[in-house]
Amino acid sequence: MAESKRRGEDDGDERLDDVTVDGVADDDATDADEPVSRGGTATRKRANAEPTEGRKTRKDTERIGLFARIARFFREVVAELRKVIWPTRKELLTYTAVVVTFVAVMLAIVAGLDYGFAKAVLWVFGNPS
Repeated sequence: MAESKRRGEDDGDERLDDVTVDGVADDDATDADEPVSRGGTATRKRANAEPTEGRKTRKDTERIGLFARIARFFREVVAELRKVIWPTRKELLTYTAVVVTFVAVMLAIVAGLDYGFAKAVLWVFGNPS
């Protein structure tokens, strides 16, 4: 009877067999060829990976020209800028007011400290005039 209760054959241990890590079954995540990070995410090996023999490498293909690379860069920049959620006019004015107010307050603090330290140095070392 004791041997039949080993390795998850007990009714209470069956729930441990179904444990998953970010949607990956426990038995999939514990394979030796699949590393698991401490952050709780599991890395799975691609089952449908293409063989590397049929793929062209960079050495096999012709080098892309300078102007083609520049054009590709600008196309990618435009594509990324389309993904940006731009602020409304009201939000933009609010953010601008917050930044200008913060800079003005910091400027006042630094100017006050500078004036105070200047007066303290002149008091300690004497006024030359």
